[in-house]
Amino acid sequence: MGARPIRAVSLLITSVVLTALLMPGGAAARPDERGPATGPDPAAGTVADFADLPAEPPATPAKPPAPELYGADCDTRIDGSLVVATCHNPYPETDLLRLHVECDRWWDVDGDSAAVPLDAAGRTRLTGRCWKEVRTAWVSHERPSPPTD
Repeated sequence: MGARPIRAVSLLITSVVLTALLMPGGAAARPDERGPATGPDPAAGTVADFADLPAEPPATPAKPPAPELYGADCDTRIDGSLVVATCHNPYPETDLLRLHVECDRWWDVDGDSAAVPLDAAGRTRLTGRCWKEVRTAWVSHERPSPPTD
């Protein structure tokens, strides 16, 4: 029976606070004692200053250059401990290819092949192996360095 007066008092305080917040000119509308907060008058029309607008539309930014097409297309197959990569270069620039083989066992030596140049419209086959299972294999691509005089 002692809880009812506390509930009545808390309901009374809550209703007074909500009424003060919802009333126009209430505590929420006056942040300080100097007067009501000022802002744009919603009844006033909006005025546009056309002098600030440019005479011409802004220039369209230049499109980024198309990505340069380079690099042979390689199909890598893993069969137990053997890796075979078959590559074809459809682009006019020579591609230096390397086959990288990562072996599954910690004691098995990983392998990286020497660079193999693949000219335009050329095909090649790269092979590698591990003693036991292969964890992963991939082909890396590199541009040949320009000749020095």
